[in-house]
Parts: sequence; C-alpha cells; structure tokens
Amino acid sequence: MDHNRSKSAEDRKNTVKKPYHILVVDDDPEIVKSISVTLTDQGFKVSSANDGNQGVAYAEAKTPDLVILDLMMPRRSGFLVLERLRQNSATQMPIIMITGNEGMRHKKYAELLGVNDYIQKPFTMDRLLQSISKILD
Repeated sequence: MDHNRSKSAEDRKNTVKKPYHILVVDDDPEIVKSISVTLTDQGFKVSSANDGNQGVAYAEAKTPDLVILDLMMPRRSGFLVLERLRQNSATQMPIIMITGNEGMRHKKYAELLGVNDYIQKPFTMDRLLQSISKILD
C-alpha cells in the first residue's frame, strides 16, 4: 500500500477551513452591495450593518473574522465603533477602515486606535481583497 499517495478529494474536503465571516459596516447601500457581492464571489460569508450602532451590536454578538468599517456614518462614527470594539477583549478582530476623508490626521488617529488598514475611497476591489488577504492569511 502506498502511504505517500495524495489525499483523496473527500479527505481534502474535510480539511478545508470554513469560510471567513466578514462584517461590512457602511451607511451607503451601493458600497455595501458592491463589497458584499465581491466578497461572496470570493467565498467569504458576508454580513452588513448600515450604521455604527448596528455594527457594534453585530460585532459583539457574532464576532466576525474581520470588519470593514466606514469612517463617516450616522448614529456612531467609525472612530467610535473602533474605540468600542478595541475596548472589549471579545471583539479584537481585524478592522479595515474605509473613508472618503483625505486628511492624514484621520488616518493617524485610526492607526492609534488600532485599525489594521486604512483605505481611502474610491478604491478598487483588488485593493480591498489584497488587504483582506494580507490580514487573514
């Protein structure tokens, strides 16, 4: 019997990691839709929240593997969401902040709060996917 044979398809199937769960928090439905479609096509499980309060509640309840977080949102800004998630030991998942803000002051503050990446809008989906891959791999 050849013990060096490659694994069967069934063996490989059983060792495949479950898809990563990504939470998209943004008040712009078009951005949420395009990010969600792209990530779903790449095999990710995607959930969304349309404001900061929903984002915090979802992240605390479901602990996704990664959060994509808009900076400027109603009810609770991305900074306040980031601060809240970083204060809770159960919500230390990686966070990518996306924003239309061009100021370096905002980027520096996000980095100080512990964001894993900071991407300015508009951005290509390739740029976002590269960031996700770098963080999750």
